[in-house]
Amino acid sequence: MAITLYDFELSGNCYKVRLLLNILNQPADMHPVEFFPGKEHKSDWFLRLNPFGQLPVLKDDEVVLSDSGAILAYLAKKYDTTGQWFPDNPAVTAEILRWHSVADDITSTSSAARLALGYGYDFNIEKVQAGAHRIFRLMDEHLWFGERQGRDWLCSPSHPTTADIACFPYVMLSEEGGISRQDYPALRRWTDRVRRIPGFMVMSGIFPAGKAKESA
Repeated sequence: MAITLYDFELSGNCYKVRLLLNILNQPADMHPVEFFPGKEHKSDWFLRLNPFGQLPVLKDDEVVLSDSGAILAYLAKKYDTTGQWFPDNPAVTAEILRWHSVADDITSTSSAARLALGYGYDFNIEKVQAGAHRIFRLMDEHLWFGERQGRDWLCSPSHPTTADIACFPYVMLSEEGGISRQDYPALRRWTDRVRRIPGFMVMSGIFPAGKAKESA
């Protein structure tokens, strides 16, 4: 039975799941949900899938999951034959879960600014922009020190994990929320590395395949 992803094409959280599915070469049926302007994610039929009314939702046989971080972990544990995307090492698992939490913070700041400017959502734009810049500064410092230690990714393994997939989209979409990445060179180099992962796929209309690299 095929995986079904309840999806909104312009959602960074949905894109995370599509990206990992593509990296894992795992087919899935896409069920479009009109987030804007129709707000179909608040409809009765969708709320029966996810009472929180949030995208994405993934259905795999009898398993129904919401929350992009939880879905990434599930897909990696079930379908990643390499074991690299969500390793069993307890210390690495803790690192990954920490960065999944940071990804939620990026969503509540960078994505909120994007929703306010592009979709008319009622957020305090200056506040969420400032919050995103604070996170980006911390990420840039973490990545800069990591590069000096020979670490290319957010977590300690020498390969990417779901932490990198979880944090990537709303960093890349930050310009749509009026949040420049110009002052974060290590963060930009990391986004370049993510885009070189085998199986990387662009987000339609957002990350053009021929876009120039961001590295400093």
